[in-house]
Order: sequence, then C-alpha cells, then structure tokens
Amino acid sequence: MNADRTKLMQELRAADFRLSELLLFLDTHPGEAAAVEEYNKTANKAAMMRRYYEKLYGPLTIGNQDENTVPWKWIDGPWPWEGGNA
Repeated sequence: MNADRTKLMQELRAADFRLSELLLFLDTHPGEAAAVEEYNKTANKAAMMRRYYEKLYGPLTIGNQDENTVPWKWIDGPWPWEGGNA
C-alpha cells in the first residue's frame, strides 16, 4: 500500500472515530449546539474523504460499489489481509 493511500485511510478512520465519539456525547447532551456543529462538520469532512478515497482506490464497502460498473470491481485487490481497505 502506498504512503498516500495509507495516510488517507488513517485520516478517514480518525474522522469516523471522531464521529462515533460525538454521537455518544450527543446521546447524553442533545442540546449542545457546538457538538452538533462539530458533528456536522466532521461528517461532511469524512464523506468528502471517503468519496476521494473511493475515486482513487475503489469502494471501501460493498454498499458503495457502483452497481453499473462492469466488471464488478469489489473483487479487485488488495483484500484486507493483503493490506487493503480494512
């Protein structure tokens, strides 16, 4: 896996972790406007990073596979155990 791909994946994972933490906080503090704003900002950033990653390297989840693509690209490597998307 190249360094740019690895760095982008790490940044995406960090954003997803941040979203999970914010969701937990908002479960107990639903009226915190700053947390909602941070969640929205982080969600948008994560979505942009995910689209960029998938444009460069292919789908991260099978649900993001372009159903109109032939051949079916989900099977293209590397697989997670080969240093792929996981």
